[in-house]
Amino acid sequence: MSGSSLDGLDIAYVHLHETAGKWNYEIVKADCYAYSNEWVSKLSNATSLDARSYLLLHTEYGHEIGRLVNQFIADNGLHYQVQLIGSHGHTTFHMPAQKMTGQLGDGAAIAATTGINTVTDLRAMDVALGGQGAPIVPIGEKILLGDYQFFLNLGGIANISLNHPEDYTAFDICPANRVLNILAGQVGKSYDAGGEMAASGSVDVELLRRLNALEYYGLPYPKSLANDFGTHEVYPLVQSAGLSNADALRTYVEHICTQITNAVQLLLPKLPKAEEYKLLATGGGALNTFMMTRLQQVLRQLGVTVIKPDDDLVQYKEALIMALIGVLRWREENNAIASVTGASRSSIGGAVWIGQEA
Repeated sequence: MSGSSLDGLDIAYVHLHETAGKWNYEIVKADCYAYSNEWVSKLSNATSLDARSYLLLHTEYGHEIGRLVNQFIADNGLHYQVQLIGSHGHTTFHMPAQKMTGQLGDGAAIAATTGINTVTDLRAMDVALGGQGAPIVPIGEKILLGDYQFFLNLGGIANISLNHPEDYTAFDICPANRVLNILAGQVGKSYDAGGEMAASGSVDVELLRRLNALEYYGLPYPKSLANDFGTHEVYPLVQSAGLSNADALRTYVEHICTQITNAVQLLLPKLPKAEEYKLLATGGGALNTFMMTRLQQVLRQLGVTVIKPDDDLVQYKEALIMALIGVLRWREENNAIASVTGASRSSIGGAVWIGQEA
């Protein structure tokens, strides 16, 4: 999995087991292979390339994913143990209104480099059926992690899922780590560790008002965000306020917490009345202690308790679920939920590339 935060390629070696329709999992090994500055630049600038250069990058990145998978296998002594690769790739163009989504990382290149059967293009079928193609993780949350009312992923983009047996709902909330990491980068840091810089700042009320007034937040779900919403619309708005780095970070953390609260408030009426609701928070943002503390403060008022699981699930939930989506595709079972994406039906998505010799 390569997320919009561009920190690196998350790889998880997962055991998945299904018995009588019930699944369980084990994350056996997992790691994040950090991108070089060159790869950060290539991936972040991909949408500005001409068609020929874009397709060459698609192939090059597929071989790079394959190389890193091979390195991961060697680093962890997993030779001849990996049966299938489920690769999300790196999203570039995401235009569901035009029934198109694009992820870099050629599946043929991955399969050829690794010699392992590979599933890619995981969002394409759902988008072709009129869906948003996102969020993509709810199928895994539903199958593997079903004991919570809400699932929150705090990655480059924050998204939320409502775990309802008859109306499973999910949508992208707002840019999260993608913007926070850009702001941290202005003072030479890859991210705001623990939210310490944000904690030292103050909320700028006017910037917060302008951020919360962005058109996307008023749209009904199902809805999803492209990466460039954070980089091309949100970040310039933050920059134009002329704040100190600490105040910009603090204000943006408040914006994220506000939009998450709004999303929870929107979804709560779908659930039966209860004294307490549980929200499972994962993704890199769940390691931001300040943001998590602030989020718990605002959600507690709604009767929602924020729970952070063990670090492997926090950091590699999406990689885990890409593995599951790949397995479901291999088994020819639905791996996209129409009630989440707005597609005309649930579907079996993904392109299969046979890497092993006949």
